[in-house]
Amino acid sequence: MRTPVHFIPILTTLVAIPFAITLFRHWRATRGLHVLWWAVGVALYGVGTFTESAVTLLGWSPPLFRAWYISGALLGGAPLAQGTVYLLHSRRFANLTAALLVTAVLVASSFVLLTPIDMSLVEPHRLSGRVMEWQWVRLFSPFINTYAFIFLVGGALVSAWRYRSQRDSAHRVIGNTLIAAGAILPGIGGTATRMGHTEVLYVAELVGLLLIWWGYRWNVRGPVQVGS
Repeated sequence: MRTPVHFIPILTTLVAIPFAITLFRHWRATRGLHVLWWAVGVALYGVGTFTESAVTLLGWSPPLFRAWYISGALLGGAPLAQGTVYLLHSRRFANLTAALLVTAVLVASSFVLLTPIDMSLVEPHRLSGRVMEWQWVRLFSPFINTYAFIFLVGGALVSAWRYRSQRDSAHRVIGNTLIAAGAILPGIGGTATRMGHTEVLYVAELVGLLLIWWGYRWNVRGPVQVGS
């Protein structure tokens, strides 16, 4: 049964579109590889919420489910995390981890596309990985999302800590703290989804994306001096 919560992904998609455009424009201006990864990450975030919106409006279908699982469960946070890796670590380390990440996602996505679907477990307006007959495929997402958590949340917190003592960098402390908070929420929602509470994910995705965008805006604004 559809509830108002099931329509939240439509709003999240509408937020993701201008945010992704903003990041792509930022990348065109700076050519920073980390910004490109962030732009792709937000775009894929929007693809994931778009598939959720389509399920709400059109009903469940195998193509929508597979697209949702790949874009959401596998790619919901990983590209954003990889952007942070490129920002904070050496290019050699970033390239190596990017190659490993892309390989893992390609392998996992292949199995998502190939797994049979247990139609008896399908709910018309709710998405869940439990419909896959090859349940072992779901073991990929915790590893990929743990990687995303470590580098996205951890990277944001490390950045906030590094900037804390710089008088003209209070805006970066605030921005990175907001990004860390926003990045945690979809992970909580994903855990709830594995327990059968997909609606929690819909709320967490929207609030999380808004916090990340808010944090980004703080990071790119001018210096704010503490005590000025």
